[in-house]
Amino acid sequence: MKILFEFLVSLYIFIPMDKTQFDHLRAYGVVYNSLRAGIKAEWLLNYRGGSFLIEDSKIVRELLNITGVSYNLMPEEEVVSLKEQFSKNNFDYVILENAPRIGVYAPPYYEPWDDPVIMVLNYAQIPYRQIYDDEVLGTGLLELDWIHLHHEDFTGQFGKFFANYGNTDWYKKQVKFKESIATQHGFSSVIELERAVARRFYEYISNGKYLFAMCSAPITLDIALASEGVDIADVPFDGTPYDPMCNNKLDYSNTFAFRDFRLFPQYYIYEHSDADMTQVVAQWGEDAYFTLREFSPKIDMVPSILTQNHTRVITEFLGQDTGFRRDKLKSNVVVLADVPGTEYVKYIYGELGKGFFSFLGGHDPEDFQHFVGDPPTDVAKYKNSPGYRLILNNILLPSAQKKRLKT
Repeated sequence: MKILFEFLVSLYIFIPMDKTQFDHLRAYGVVYNSLRAGIKAEWLLNYRGGSFLIEDSKIVRELLNITGVSYNLMPEEEVVSLKEQFSKNNFDYVILENAPRIGVYAPPYYEPWDDPVIMVLNYAQIPYRQIYDDEVLGTGLLELDWIHLHHEDFTGQFGKFFANYGNTDWYKKQVKFKESIATQHGFSSVIELERAVARRFYEYISNGKYLFAMCSAPITLDIALASEGVDIADVPFDGTPYDPMCNNKLDYSNTFAFRDFRLFPQYYIYEHSDADMTQVVAQWGEDAYFTLREFSPKIDMVPSILTQNHTRVITEFLGQDTGFRRDKLKSNVVVLADVPGTEYVKYIYGELGKGFFSFLGGHDPEDFQHFVGDPPTDVAKYKNSPGYRLILNNILLPSAQKKRLKT
């Protein structure tokens, strides 16, 4: 009878994203790979953790069965009834049509730390293209709809690791490699190379694309853009002392998200600026948490997409840059997650020209304090991670934009 019923009615596949879901992370992979196969999907925003509805097909069922993602079949009549609730509640849906072309900006050389975004994409079985400076300075960005920035230091100060790791082989190799790229492209220093790369990302977003960055990338990206023509680097990085008046010469009109920050140009201070709050959060300890804000998808579609989750309270995690000081944010920046009643902001979103960007502080959502040389996290142990979900929400944004977002 069940088989006969399925032939007689139109069926949809419903993928719950609340706490009943067995594997939240691979659910995103199922949706993404369904889009790659030409099968449309709908994202039910704010409904049961941001659940998905996909046209029924053999391909989708096979993806679900292979990955172990929880789902159930829903007849069209039930779908219609479900959507009737949306007008009366804080729900909405967005149509997903095409699989975005995903890029990860990451170096080809060894680093003694991992990139959680790469690990999560691999676990979710979502394909991506890895690019670096040659592609960014060339035409590589034109072939991508969404890009994640690896934990790069766009100030050219190599993560300010010199004081602690300047004599290690991995550090020396990184410096030599970046210097060779700078020379190859005609830049006088790595600092000028990094600034040129930062400008390319600024143009990429302005022209209608999407960028997601974590840890040190967001703040150093803005420092690079604000310090055009200003010497902010100490002797180990460019052979000359920094300009003692550098903080008075920053131009915040060139930045993505941050303003009025003050730099720590001394090479021995393991911090780029006062926009970061790592030291404060470290004192809160491993029991600290931040809270996702809730938005109306009917009014704030993009912030709603970026904050879909099965919980609003998420355990804190540190990074070189862990989070952002509230009074250092530009007025047009939207706070997505923070610790209410404090100066601390964890996750932000903004529009730039025709495109969008989102910045998330911290290194690994499932490792409170990830040290240099620590082994990578086994993502399979955290298939229901709300922190990793924040990363994966971003990858579907370019697909959703075409129907229901900003035009």
